[in-house]
This record gives sequence, C-alpha cells and structure tokens, in this order.
Amino acid sequence: MKKYFVFAALCTAMVACGGSDTKKGTEEKPAESANSAPAGDAAGANEKGLEMIGALDCTTCHKISEKNIGPAYTDVAKKYEATDANIETLANKVIKGGSGNWGTVPMTPHPTLSLDSAKEMVRYVLSLKNK
Repeated sequence: MKKYFVFAALCTAMVACGGSDTKKGTEEKPAESANSAPAGDAAGANEKGLEMIGALDCTTCHKISEKNIGPAYTDVAKKYEATDANIETLANKVIKGGSGNWGTVPMTPHPTLSLDSAKEMVRYVLSLKNK
C-alpha cells in the first residue's frame, strides 16, 4: 500500500510541475548520490526527497503549488535560498515542528525523522523555486 501512495505522490508532483521531463520518473542513480548534489540540483536529491515526502504525512498539510493548511512548497522555495544554513534550519523545523513563520497553525513535529532525511526533503522543496 505504501508503494502505491509513493507512486501516486510522484505522479501528482510530475503533473503539477509540468511533467514534460519523461526521464524524471525513471532515473534512479542520481537519487542514490544525493549528498554529492548541490543544494539546488534538481536531478540529485530531489527524487529521493520527493519519495520521502510521499511516505510521510507532509501532503496532508502541504501541496506543491498552492496553499493548503501549510504553505505551498513553491512559496517556501521562494522565501528561502538553498544555502546549507537554510537547509539545516528548515530540516530542524521539519523534525521539531513549529509555528509563526507562516501563520498561527503549527507544523507537526517529526521526531523520528533523521536530520539527513529531513535535509533531503528540504532540498527537494527548495528546488521548486522557479516552478
């Protein structure tokens, strides 16, 4: 069941982002070497980050290009540059939760998520800056 959810999330993301890149869903190797990819590199960490987002409860509150309960991922990407410091800060917010930056609704903490996994997810979100 989890595989179907991840697949559905990937399909939704591809459609929302234009979906014109037919290789995007079939490339496995760049996701494996995500730590070697620059923060804004759309081919590296992003596929793995998107899979992690689909596997968690993130899509309950966030959508790629429109506000839901929380901000749209594209709005987050516009607000924050893809610097190592911002990636670290945002990854810690994903893990610890918080509120106040986007209104009064608090973000649910994800304390079991590793810092490296949270960083992968944040890299994906920040890669959506120009989408």
